Amino acid sequence: MLNRTLDVLARNELGAALHSGFAVPDNLIRMTFLAPQGHEFFVDWDRAVQAGVANLRLAAGDDANDPRLHELVDELSEHSAEFRTAWRDQDARGKSHEAKQFRHPDVGLLTLSFQAFDVRSAPGQQLIVYQAEPGSQSAQALALLGSIAATRRAEPDQADAPRRSSG
Repeated sequence: MLNRTLDVLARNELGAALHSGFAVPDNLIRMTFLAPQGHEFFVDWDRAVQAGVANLRLAAGDDANDPRLHELVDELSEHSAEFRTAWRDQDARGKSHEAKQFRHPDVGLLTLSFQAFDVRSAPGQQLIVYQAEPGSQSAQALALLGSIAATRRAEPDQADAPRRSSG
């Protein structure tokens, strides 16, 4: 679930696992421009840049006085020359449906299609659903990513379990 400024409001476990390579996976456009992993994770980084900036431009059209939008644009402008260049393009559009490629540190290349749904009860929020083509390498990699995430989630529980002596 995202808001207009691409802040991540909620995600399921697999969504969290998808972004697990980021130290702070709280905002998609900040992850794209400011996180060191952004260039590697977003396989078509230029396309991710264009889509993210166009989303922010659309948010500016919805509420040009939004303090969160101004804070984010100022932060990105201060720390990224690429953002400043892209922001000048003035392209405005939202997420809809397309395929994206990601390079995940644990499972490699993933090609996922997504669909964006507006949340009628919460204007400005979107539910983004990613999926891999059934039977594809990406579907297998996504299943593996889910297993890795479940294993990592269970590891602290195992460390707290009492140890049995053998003897």
